[in-house]
Amino acid sequence: MKLLVLSTVLKQRHIDKIRETSDRYDLSVAFTDSEVNIPEGFEDPDIVYGFGTGIARRSRDLKWLCVPSAGVDYLMSPECFMNEDCILTNSSGSYGVTIAEHIIAVSLMMMRRLTYHFEETSQGTWGEERYLQRSLKDSRITVLGTGDIGIEFARRARAFEPLSIKGINRSGICDDPAFDSIDKIDSIDEILMSTDLLVMSLPSTPETVDILDRRRIGLLPDDAFVVNVGRGSAIDEEALADALDEGHIAGAALDVFKTEPLPSDSRLWNTKNLLITPHVAGNLTLEHTLDKNVDMFVEDLDNYMSGRPLRYIVDRKRGY
Repeated sequence: MKLLVLSTVLKQRHIDKIRETSDRYDLSVAFTDSEVNIPEGFEDPDIVYGFGTGIARRSRDLKWLCVPSAGVDYLMSPECFMNEDCILTNSSGSYGVTIAEHIIAVSLMMMRRLTYHFEETSQGTWGEERYLQRSLKDSRITVLGTGDIGIEFARRARAFEPLSIKGINRSGICDDPAFDSIDKIDSIDEILMSTDLLVMSLPSTPETVDILDRRRIGLLPDDAFVVNVGRGSAIDEEALADALDEGHIAGAALDVFKTEPLPSDSRLWNTKNLLITPHVAGNLTLEHTLDKNVDMFVEDLDNYMSGRPLRYIVDRKRGY
């Protein structure tokens, strides 16, 4: 049995950890930086850890693909796997810390008007105007999506003493004490009307496409803020731009978009009070994230080789 690891970011300690686990099971392993440079003899591996989408499309021998991303929407179409029985796992659970910190950062940037001050000082100007600021303290926070990211954010936001932190998900169930309450998705309209900060961390599924549409954006208070770190498909971008330009909502921070990279002629570049980051909230540049990502794969590699159920398996029907 052969394992192919595709990565440009692994440190020696990660390579050693994967080798140690592979050696326990006499599993042959090879490391490479891309599908273009696959070592001889590993063209049709049994297991791939990395973005081995090309191998998945052409290989009938691939039994398990573990991708180092949380989102797997790019692997949901039928043609993505030559072997329909290939197991798919992801790395959801490794990005919560880094993305939660990003949410806190951009929320404070908007609420404390730091973007205004940065624009002035970057031009060598000592701004005299004192902008009205907002605080996470006493804010009514709504978290749309209460998985790893939503939970990690809620835990950190709790330290800022918000008035409330409400979670919304499909089941209406989440037992993490960081949330004051958990509601099902059909309660979203009522909750949006009393939301100061809306945080979106949803996967891309048919149910989540444009879940924040023009009508629901209109339910938000005029001084509300929106942060999206899940998938760009969850927001009607044109409706959001209209709301921002017309002053219906106070600001938004988007890390994900329907089209990425964001086209140079996109209206969003010039939308008022919109903070844009280029899909960097969750990636493998933070040591903690990379360590946990590898640990999760090694855990499931041990499960796989021992004949136990995999822990991080993706339900392809649900899309996550």
